[in-house]
Amino acid sequence: MQIVKIIAKVVDDNSGIFTEIPVLLDQYKEPIKPLVEYALKLKRDGMSPSTTNNYIKATQLLLEYMTANVSAFSSPQALFESFSSRLYTGTIGDDGLDPSGLYWLPCSKQVARLHINALSKITDWLAEKHGVISMNPLIEADNLTQYLNFAAWFRRNQYNFLGHIKDKHINSTVRYARSIQGKRPLGKQSQDAIEFPERYFESFYFNGLGGASDCRVVLRDQLIILLMHGGGLRESEALHLWLEDVLIDPSNLNNVKVRIYHPEDGKAPNNWRGSSGKTTRAAYLKELYALSPRTDLMGKKHVGWKSRVTDSKDGYLEVHWFPTVFGEVFAKLWQDYTRFLTAIERNHPYAFVSFHHKHLGHPYTLNAFNYNYHQALKRIGLKPCKADGLSPHSHRHSYGRRLRRAGVDEIVIKKCLHHASLDSQIVYTTPSIKEVTASLNAATFRLLNPTKPIEQIGTPSWAILTEHGFNDIDPDGLFTGKHPKLGKRHG
Repeated sequence: MQIVKIIAKVVDDNSGIFTEIPVLLDQYKEPIKPLVEYALKLKRDGMSPSTTNNYIKATQLLLEYMTANVSAFSSPQALFESFSSRLYTGTIGDDGLDPSGLYWLPCSKQVARLHINALSKITDWLAEKHGVISMNPLIEADNLTQYLNFAAWFRRNQYNFLGHIKDKHINSTVRYARSIQGKRPLGKQSQDAIEFPERYFESFYFNGLGGASDCRVVLRDQLIILLMHGGGLRESEALHLWLEDVLIDPSNLNNVKVRIYHPEDGKAPNNWRGSSGKTTRAAYLKELYALSPRTDLMGKKHVGWKSRVTDSKDGYLEVHWFPTVFGEVFAKLWQDYTRFLTAIERNHPYAFVSFHHKHLGHPYTLNAFNYNYHQALKRIGLKPCKADGLSPHSHRHSYGRRLRRAGVDEIVIKKCLHHASLDSQIVYTTPSIKEVTASLNAATFRLLNPTKPIEQIGTPSWAILTEHGFNDIDPDGLFTGKHPKLGKRHG
């Protein structure tokens, strides 16, 4: 049986409103209805399109495996155990053959575990909703697993203000585990935030982006890069900008304030209120333009939203220019760019649009931006490479690193990057690999060229050592660091 994935528009009531979700079709080209129900549930629960796609992909793999192994197993659990093993090993033998016809290559531990977890949740839902047998049920956990479960529970709830009222749930939380959990992936230190190389930025900005033949394209892409490199925005956040969201800065008339509103819950511009009294951007788009927020769209038109916090009850992210000259440059280019927009018909409020003759005036897509970004790199002889910082998101890393090097307090950096937690910015404040190498090289030079006899160099006291913290044994700074949360410990 060939399983095909498509993007479908599902209408489930008499309103005629459709929901776009990924759907699997069977050999008769009919949708697999229970999975349609589950995908709709994920959509209602606010799951991102990428998460929903992961669930659908895992289900597609399972169905293909079941088709290739009809009558091979005595129970659903036995089938799921074998399926899980094949995720890790693949289905191709040492002789290069695969009688099942699947020809799967081995998955990484991380991907295989994601598939197993997704399918566990889907089959649990099917068991509850339709009375089928769960393929990966909860079973009594052994002592070690119970300890690990308790540690995970404590970690999730230690900062929860209401965590003390959850004690009654601990027993049920830690005593059970999945029959099949998947192999644990390798532990990782905080990933190095690869920033865009500053030595290339001027050339990239003026000759790369500036090398496009259409001056309107040049202005648009330079404005987006300024928001990312000088304002720390993600590329998706920049594409949610509306014309009304750029305001003159009253404290500096040469600068502008830029606000990126939540695409659904953000407040509509100009104190707009809809016929039903709603004031959100989702209502504004629907009533004035018959459009849905870009977060609800599928395919190339989709633009995501990652931030879980906003800077105001109106639901927007304030762009904090650093240094402020980026805002002043943005203000000048914005005036020229908006003049071009007045000559283009737009049936939407988005500021950044396509200038391609086939899509003139349509909202600018992430695919189109990434293509133009790569072309700009090629104009100055560079190839796109995330590992070298030559990618759109690296500009946000540059912004965060720039703030750290300038000695900006971590609380302020958190505000500038619109993070919900200080932990989220560890990737920006942790020394990069290059900085660690440079520090060790300098230390090696000092060791080989001491300015005073080594025997005169005293050993730092315990109090001085603990001021630097111990991330491996005290990651939350409970006892170490300059300001330990549980106070100084002596003895």
